[in-house]
Amino acid sequence: MSPPLADEPVEPADEGTEPLTDDEYAEYLAELGPAWEVVDDHHLEASYEFDDFADALAFTNEIGELAEEEWHHPDIHLSWGEVGVEMWSHDIGGLHESDFVMAARMDRIYDGGDN
Repeated sequence: MSPPLADEPVEPADEGTEPLTDDEYAEYLAELGPAWEVVDDHHLEASYEFDDFADALAFTNEIGELAEEEWHHPDIHLSWGEVGVEMWSHDIGGLHESDFVMAARMDRIYDGGDN
């Protein structure tokens, strides 16, 4: 049995790697929480809800620390009670397995909090 997606390593795409196709990313997407969707076969988007600004900011900081640790950075949009996230591999101009691993780790952080 393979480990959960969030336990997989975040490995950068090799030079010349093609972005995942919809058939290739469908299995990864199925492992993510319901907040995530693939947009234009190019990037992942999610929106996480919180009770207030402080909780949203704390989550933003946690996923920022994760991004720095893994050197794989999402676009993050912080507002009162909500954090929007966009994730893709810029080097290949689309989706890579590591984007889904990062999304799964963000879900894990969110599910572990008191949101």
